[in-house]
Parts: sequence; C-alpha cells; structure tokens
Amino acid sequence: MDVSANPIPFLDLKAQQARLGPSLRARIDAVLAHGQFILGPEVAELEARLAAFCRAAHCVTVSSGTDALQIALMAEGVGPGDAVFLPGFTYTATAEVPLLLGATPVFVDINPATFQIDPAHLEARIAETARGGKLRPRAVIGVDLFGQPAPWPELRAIAERHGLFTLDDCAQAFGASLHGTRLGHEAHATATSFFPSKPLGAYGDGGALFTEDAERAALYRSLRTHGEGASRYDVQRIGMNGRLDTLQAAVLLAKLDVFEAELARREAIARAYDAGLGDYATIPARVADSAGAWAIYAVLFENAAERDATQARLRAEGVPTAIYYPKPLHHQPAYAAAHDGAVLPVAEDVATRILALPIHPDLDNDQVARVIAAFGPV
Repeated sequence: MDVSANPIPFLDLKAQQARLGPSLRARIDAVLAHGQFILGPEVAELEARLAAFCRAAHCVTVSSGTDALQIALMAEGVGPGDAVFLPGFTYTATAEVPLLLGATPVFVDINPATFQIDPAHLEARIAETARGGKLRPRAVIGVDLFGQPAPWPELRAIAERHGLFTLDDCAQAFGASLHGTRLGHEAHATATSFFPSKPLGAYGDGGALFTEDAERAALYRSLRTHGEGASRYDVQRIGMNGRLDTLQAAVLLAKLDVFEAELARREAIARAYDAGLGDYATIPARVADSAGAWAIYAVLFENAAERDATQARLRAEGVPTAIYYPKPLHHQPAYAAAHDGAVLPVAEDVATRILALPIHPDLDNDQVARVIAAFGPV
C-alpha cells in the first residue's frame, strides 16, 4: 500500500463528528428549536459544567481565547505604562492583547526541557524592568504550553513578592492538572480557548474565564457584553462584544460528555510516542506531578537540518507535522518596537529544532504505529 496516498490527519474533526453525531445533532437542534442564539440556556449550562469540571468557583464564557485574555486584563485596568511579563515562545495572542490595551509585553525565556516559562528569568526580567523606570511591573501571564502546566507555584510566589496580577493562559491545556487538581485556579484568573483544534474545541471560536473571585466574575460578564450594568442599556464601563454563541455552547456540551475519555486517549498516544521515539528525537519532558491535556506533542532534534530532513521523510510517508513555533515572539516584526532587545537563547534555539506530531483522540493504534515507524532507519 502507498501510505503517502493515505495520509494520517493531523487533526480529525470529521471522525470526531461521526463518533458524536447523534448527541451533537440533538444539542444543535435544541438551539434551533428555541432560537435563543445569544446567551441562550446552553451558555449557562456550559458555564456550570466547566466550573464543576475544574472545580473553579466561577466560569464566564466568552467569544474566543484571545478575548478571554483581553477581558481579564481590562478588568484589572492594565494599560499604558504597564509591563506584562509573558513567555517569548508561545502563540501571538498572548502578546498582542497587552499591546491592544496600551501595555507593553516583556518577553521571558523558557525552560529547555518543558518549554514552559522560566521562573528564574522571569525574576530577572522583573528586576530589569523595575530598574529601568519606564514601565510598571503589573502582571504575569503564564502559558500552559502544549497542554502541560506552567510552573504555577513558582510564578505565584514571584508575583506575590512583586504585587503582580497573575493570568493563566490555559488555551492549550484545559483538562490538564497540577498536583492532582485541574487547571482553572492557579492564578487570579484563568483564560482558555475552544478553538476547534484545542482539546475541547467548538465548531468556531470560543473561550472562557475562570476565577475564584465573585467580583471579578461579575466584571467579566459586564465586559463581555459592552460593559452593561443591571440592564442592557445601563452602560457602566467600556466593554466589548465578547459573548459565546449559544450554538458553540451546544457543541461544547456534547463534546464535554466524552472529554475525559478523549484526554485519556491523548495520554495513551503520548505514552506510545514516548516509548517509540526516544531513539530518534528528544521526547517531551513532563512537568512534575502533573497530567497534560496533550494539545500538542512536540519533539526536539539536534539541529534544524535534522528536523527539516525528518519532517520531509515523514511527509513522504503520509505523516503530517507542524512547527510550533518557527519564530519566537520577540523576533516577530509586529513586536519589534515593543521589545527591549533582550536575547532569549532557549526560545531562539528551540524554535529551530522543534516538530509537532499528530495527537488527537481519533488517531487509531495503526496510525500511531505508522508515525513511529516513519521515524525508523531510512
């Protein structure tokens, strides 16, 4: 058989839809029947179930993971003159939101094994920024990159010493846990994404905020709906149109029914990759005392040439791959004016050697074996 003519899907939403078809259709049909397409009953149901899932006190759904980040920072009054510390190796949304609010992202290097933000470098960057006198250290965004938790105990301790707001960018890691507890209350606020490729994905954009603070939750609800107060035309503050559509809530409710099983399948695939790929690449290090959501399974090669050659060989075998991320944020043109020129050697190096493999709950054992076999001797 010509395996290149039968490529493995990097993400297989069609297979998931076929598996969940009846429950998805029932949920969507219910919304079509009642016609409450904005903030319908499914939105409140989803918020309750999401909060219960990660044992957070409050969940507020919003229109995207990016809007979740923005609403969280808006609620704290983050703006011009404020420094927001975040990893230089992550998706652009984490850095663009502070800039949209007039604040300045300060990029921090990462741990070379886990790819998570490096607490020691964070401490140094805060001290540098404070000494510079141009920006006020204001907030830390920890990113649970690729589905594993950021080092939250260390990040919280640093933030407490410097009086900083903490925001967990959990866009890739809803369902992950740290020290036996689901992510959702490691920071003052947690933002997640329901983009279709995420472990819990909608059929369009969507996101949510989690917090233990009732006042913050109420403020998030106001900000997501144009800053309204007690009624629609009582405008208390400048807000945004950041509501989650009811149809997306319906899709997520159907998917939430099988989410635990899908997380278990992702973990099983990750373990199979661990066992089969260690001779050919550096497999992902695990964050201590945690369980990942495995949004992305990324391996490291010795150098860019080895990475690129392997990627080409896998492509020829019908195995898709992706590079997250080919360029760290501080090297992106959009952030050149905001960046203070600091070098982030680990992020810069990892970007040249990293490669992500297919990992999704509808990847069967034969496909997993094909991925592993494609790494074998030429």
